[in-house]
Amino acid sequence: MLGAALTAAAGLTAVVTAGYQSMAPTGQWYGRTFTGLPRGSKKLALTYDDGPNDPCTLHLLEVLAKHDVRATFFLIGRHVEHRPDIVRAVVQAGHVVGNHTFSHPNLIFASAQRTRLELQRCDQALRDAVGEHSRLFRPPFGGRRPGTLQLARSLGLEPVMWNVTGWDWSGKPAKYIEHKVGRQIRGGDVMLLHDGSHAAFGADRSQTVSATDRLIARYKAEGYEFVTVPEMFRKPGLSS
Repeated sequence: MLGAALTAAAGLTAVVTAGYQSMAPTGQWYGRTFTGLPRGSKKLALTYDDGPNDPCTLHLLEVLAKHDVRATFFLIGRHVEHRPDIVRAVVQAGHVVGNHTFSHPNLIFASAQRTRLELQRCDQALRDAVGEHSRLFRPPFGGRRPGTLQLARSLGLEPVMWNVTGWDWSGKPAKYIEHKVGRQIRGGDVMLLHDGSHAAFGADRSQTVSATDRLIARYKAEGYEFVTVPEMFRKPGLSS
């Protein structure tokens, strides 16, 4: 009886751990992903998910330009098709754009065929909007399972996750976002923020824009340098 109970407990633990690894930003069970540099680096990478978005992406570009900072944007293909002009503005300002699938499904529950189609359709939308772009990919919600990242790499994509999040997707105040980020920064970090929403185009991300202004000023004053993800890991062929 004891042996059976221990076996059942071990099995449950394995299932829970596997589930955690499928969503954990820094988990590496299901394939290597880039989550930042070793602690202590003076480089920070701002990344934004779920755009392009009107007007918040454009307002964000103004803040980034004010501070002379370049960021990395993981874009949803259907939003790209809707507003390719915003994507062009992002790229023309010197920022990097990456693949965040076409419709933002949780890839844990997507078949290989669906996953491939999502990545290919987003890639095509980006190509139609701006031509050549980065080969960076971020799975929606961070969700992946065995084979997801392998499939992405077979398409020439490089998976990028994060190790710091502002928990800004629910429209929290800028001070809250800044506080959440500040508790996690250790140097060499990839920060996850949102300039749009997977639920609908036109989401209010004004608090994220304000938080970005505050975060850049704060960490520049502390001697940090803001870079794009390709600049952070300097991998040939991944910059825009």
